[in-house]
Amino acid sequence: MTLDPLKPAFDPVTLAIPIFVLTIIGEIVLARMGRIKANYEARDTATSLFMGLGSTVAGLLTGGAIFAVSLWAYQYRLFDIPMTAWWAWIAIFFLEDLVYYLFHRLAHERRFWWASHVNHHTSQHYNLSTALRQTWTGGLAGTWLLWVPLVLLGFPPAMIAIQKGISLVYQYWVHTEAVRRMPAWFEAVFNTPSHHRVHHARNPRYLDSNYAGILIIWDRMFGTFVAERDDEPCRYGIVRNLGDFNILRVAFHEWMAIGRDLVTVRSVRDVLGYLFGPPGWSPDGSRDTSKSLKARWAASQAAASSPAASPAPPEAKDPEPAVP
Repeated sequence: MTLDPLKPAFDPVTLAIPIFVLTIIGEIVLARMGRIKANYEARDTATSLFMGLGSTVAGLLTGGAIFAVSLWAYQYRLFDIPMTAWWAWIAIFFLEDLVYYLFHRLAHERRFWWASHVNHHTSQHYNLSTALRQTWTGGLAGTWLLWVPLVLLGFPPAMIAIQKGISLVYQYWVHTEAVRRMPAWFEAVFNTPSHHRVHHARNPRYLDSNYAGILIIWDRMFGTFVAERDDEPCRYGIVRNLGDFNILRVAFHEWMAIGRDLVTVRSVRDVLGYLFGPPGWSPDGSRDTSKSLKARWAASQAAASSPAASPAPPEAKDPEPAVP
């Protein structure tokens, strides 16, 4: 196979589509037979599939321009990193995965990029079809710029595109409740269904955690790792669930909410806060953010675990005089 540095020789996601279809059907069948745990709802699954189809169309519309920027940047690369070198594939595996972690964290912690990512979290079910509930506006949101430094470093655009595809295919299988835990060594290093269930949960304990693509080591290193607890099952969805399956609302509801907020602004601070503050930010602090929800939850846990105040000991009394 010839590896052209400017044109990917293959697309891992396209090659994996038959596997996606067959495994979703298999998960549904096995769940109906009672062999595995998997909750499917027809309208929810249809929404995920149509979001995936729309994402593919959006990618076709914006992908050319994005790749053109990569080709332009490649002219100014610092090094010539060969696609035929084994060490180059190991390096791009780790570096691309780190960039994905940074992108994913940004997409949760800053509202402008959350608006393009939130649709992936709108399902209240967690199954293989949820993995296909992808963004329609990611290209326009510009998060792809985070990968451009890899091009400037000298990694060929085709190499980066292939590794990004491998990462997306890997992340497909972690969207399931059918797999409880992997071996401990695997859970320590890689993203797994258990870790990613936490990421999709809306329990305050679990919010804004486990941003991993393939490797969970970045979350462990940067303090965003939270382990799944058997005594607290994951509740899926977003903090305020949409309550319907309108595809356009799923795709654009947060962008529309940003627009409604921007027409009320009174200062530049308000504009910056509504666009680039954490989701839930408001000028007067009246709305909940992940940070405030987690803080309130932590306070309630602390209050519940603290021992009840002990009753005050009875006041000491003077001893009764001895009876002669």
